[in-house]
Amino acid sequence: MIVFRSMTDSDIAAGLALCGAAGWNQLARDWKILLHLSPGDCRVATVNDKVIGTVTTLRYEKYFSWIGMVLVDPAYRGRGTGRQLLDEALQVLQHEETIKLDATQAGRELYLKLNFVDEYHLSRMTTIAPAKSPSVSAARPVHKKDMDTIANFDNQIFGADRQSLLEWMLTGAPELAFVLEDNKVIRGYCLGRHGHNFTQVGPVVAGNYEVAKELVAAALFNCIDQPVILDAMHFDPEWIGWLCSIGFAEQRSLIRMYRGSNRFPGLPEKQFAILGPEFG
Repeated sequence: MIVFRSMTDSDIAAGLALCGAAGWNQLARDWKILLHLSPGDCRVATVNDKVIGTVTTLRYEKYFSWIGMVLVDPAYRGRGTGRQLLDEALQVLQHEETIKLDATQAGRELYLKLNFVDEYHLSRMTTIAPAKSPSVSAARPVHKKDMDTIANFDNQIFGADRQSLLEWMLTGAPELAFVLEDNKVIRGYCLGRHGHNFTQVGPVVAGNYEVAKELVAAALFNCIDQPVILDAMHFDPEWIGWLCSIGFAEQRSLIRMYRGSNRFPGLPEKQFAILGPEFG
């Protein structure tokens, strides 16, 4: 019999084992921030006290909520455990107006049955960071004192406040954090984080493709010869074309989906890369 309960810090090792079995990129640090931001609202599935599945939930104020980290032990797949974990998450978020997630092509059919609809497509892109920066960048490193201004800029585009999450990213990988300004007005920023298999660049939030390109170029210069991933939006063909021209290739496609009103979509065309499917 499968028993569902709230996830705690003591379950992080089990969550990491499930990530490893799935080839996912998360570190203990990623699990910890999810549990910190959503105390009591992430779930595990257990059999005889062994964790065999996980799901996380994250509320972005009153605007929308997020489901992520749907993982099932390979030995228990094909038994409806993933669907049960999603039901647990939906129960946690039952009073939320809008719920979002990033789905794989394989998972999309299940989410459609749960009344999610497509919003737009993304691609997980991978490369080995080149030994030479692909372009000269005018971006400068982000400092802690910049975070209030960056968070205000991000809020308008992401659609909700996530300053605590952005500050967590800056603390974990300051060498991947860059901002580009014009007369002290922010035109864009990027952050990044380290992972088990890859360094991830994102979010990349910018007024246009040229700004996004300079930000990513600056971040890649600090990842030389490292495997890098970036979850890229498809709104600007030049953006995808540039990523491919410097060596990025699609690893897999994703579909952002939502259930509910989606009254606060933000400005997705200015989100050139997301933070990650577990966060949005």
